[in-house]
Amino acid sequence: MCEAEKFIYHKKKLLLEMKVKFLGDSKLKNSLVSKSRMSLWMIRAITILLLWSCCVHLVAVGGMWGPRLLKGWPSCFNSHHDLPMASQEMTSLPMKIALPPKRLYQNNGYLMVSCNGGLNQMRAAICDMVTIARYMNVTLIVPELDKTSFWNDPSEFKDIFDVDHFITSLRDEVRILKEVPPRLKRRVELGVYHTMPPISWSNMSYYQDQILPLVKKHKVLHLNKTDTRLVNNELPVEVQKLRCRVNFNGLRFTPKIEELGRRVVKILREKGPFLVLHLRYEMDMLAFSGCSHGCNRYEEEELTRMRYAYPWWKEKVINSELKRKEGLCPLTPEETALTLSALGIDRNVQIYIAAGEIYGGKRRLKALTDVFPGILFASLWLFTFPRD
Repeated sequence: MCEAEKFIYHKKKLLLEMKVKFLGDSKLKNSLVSKSRMSLWMIRAITILLLWSCCVHLVAVGGMWGPRLLKGWPSCFNSHHDLPMASQEMTSLPMKIALPPKRLYQNNGYLMVSCNGGLNQMRAAICDMVTIARYMNVTLIVPELDKTSFWNDPSEFKDIFDVDHFITSLRDEVRILKEVPPRLKRRVELGVYHTMPPISWSNMSYYQDQILPLVKKHKVLHLNKTDTRLVNNELPVEVQKLRCRVNFNGLRFTPKIEELGRRVVKILREKGPFLVLHLRYEMDMLAFSGCSHGCNRYEEEELTRMRYAYPWWKEKVINSELKRKEGLCPLTPEETALTLSALGIDRNVQIYIAAGEIYGGKRRLKALTDVFPGILFASLWLFTFPRD
């Protein structure tokens, strides 16, 4: 091959190599561009997802904290005053609370209880019975309220308390039923079950050692007395906590009663400051305690007759003056007036008497009404309370 041909051959070869290199660089450049575009789109997508997640969390948190933290801000967290009436009514409705999980345990039997005494005594007794049922691992039947007391109140549990809330709110502690299961209902109707009054002021060991074996033996046990059947002191902290939980969370009044209470308080507040006084001066209280200080001879005899008329009131012969000196008598209306005056209560304040009929009526209350003329009586006022 001549020199000219060699020169032409090498030149073509060089041109071909440069063309291949150019094509390779173009492909590499195109590949890098496509990869950078894909990375950019991925970054955009991830950023959008993160922003969306943040918005969702802010809305969720804002539902709880927005009205408090962002009340004055021009945002979606408006105050209740800016809402329409229908929305305000919806916000005033009670929130639905998630139910606690059921406590699973081997059921040792069924406990029926009949409460006795006034509403406060029965409420405290229900707290005790729930706690006792829990620690005996038995099923509690919704308690029966006292219908033979001085007031002759025919109300059932469901008439005063929210029975469904009572059952569900405590289901993580104890199983509660509205009535005994069908397989045992016939036995109960025929009275084929064990009934007894538990010993007053007993501790938990009494129920574990003496009452629980009876439940296991008879399957259904009926406790016909519930007042002060469990001690108040020297109990495990868990027992005391459960008692409090039943009282302040499990026992809730029916919606009608709660609504009536709200309306009463609203009316009282509209008229200015008020004071609610539980004046323990009803006939049954005086007869039971034997405190007849300030009563005439006829009233003392009437109180004594009433004390003997109730066989389950154990104390019959009572020295009224001695009991008074021991500090075991309720305050008289005169003493109540002195106490309120000593506390600096304004004589023009409303005093709402949350009690039954005061024994002795207006004559006995004169010492109190002379000092505090703004007396309102629950037993009379509620009969004239507007129902619409």
